Amino acid sequence: MNQQVKTNKYPATSHLLSFDVEEYFQVESAAGIYDCTQWDSIQKRLAPAVDKILYLLADHQTSATFFILGWVAQHERKLVEQIADQGHEIASHGMSHRMLNRLNPEEFRRELLDSRRLLEDISGRPVIGYRAPTFSITRTTAWAIDVLAETGFAYDSSIFPVRHDRYGVPEAPTKPHFALGPGAGKILEIPPLILPLRRMNIPIGGGGYLRLLPARLIGLALREAQRRNQMGMIYLHPWELDPDQPVLPMGRLTNWRHRVGLRRTEAKLSWLLQQFQFGSVAQGFEDLKAAAETTYTYGSPNPTVI
Repeated sequence: MNQQVKTNKYPATSHLLSFDVEEYFQVESAAGIYDCTQWDSIQKRLAPAVDKILYLLADHQTSATFFILGWVAQHERKLVEQIADQGHEIASHGMSHRMLNRLNPEEFRRELLDSRRLLEDISGRPVIGYRAPTFSITRTTAWAIDVLAETGFAYDSSIFPVRHDRYGVPEAPTKPHFALGPGAGKILEIPPLILPLRRMNIPIGGGGYLRLLPARLIGLALREAQRRNQMGMIYLHPWELDPDQPVLPMGRLTNWRHRVGLRRTEAKLSWLLQQFQFGSVAQGFEDLKAAAETTYTYGSPNPTVI
């Protein structure tokens, strides 16, 4: 799909802000508790949280990228329209929120095409970006890079250059680069923000990391990215601005990971919006492409940087 990246009413960006739009019960931690056949029967809380985000963004004249789950678009069409009408970028988060190690390439291709068709139909604009559920493009699922390239997506933001029990490619580049799949598919990759510390990459750019760590430490990481002439990618979920959501029937540690810092998320986001200039990937797309100096090969026993 060769479509132009559209800009919107907001000014150019220094950093990137994104939201993975899904319900609180669709997180990976709850996958063993609720399957997708049960989702319709669970209390929905997404719309008020998105309203809160849209108010904050409008108040700070800031645009963002919203990676929207296809299931959400099917059930909350007006919510997608509202996000698009306020000038924000609409991108794909797949259809089912299944991690990619639970999909085969054909299932993944179908999810990409179905979600893009649905989101473009609702928003009336091209969908060029994708983020995998739980950042689940890893070395073992690097075939997804080839499928993304085949289906015409312009960029991906699914590879976290850290060590984690569910995801991550620790040796991957920490700045935007071109990802090369095992079948030679190529796509612009935009990793989440990290803070380099000696030989480690400290995950800091969103989710539980942002909820747990001091806002000023996240600010330090953003300034370090600026010093290296990079755009830092911040990510959040709408449910992270909903501290009164029901407690899910998960284990103590899992629930702590899911709920830690929920009451501080809105204040942290507001502080970041006051201190830094953010925008959507679509706004910074051409600059991101021009700055991507390296090509990193995924999916082979010995990944290489060209």
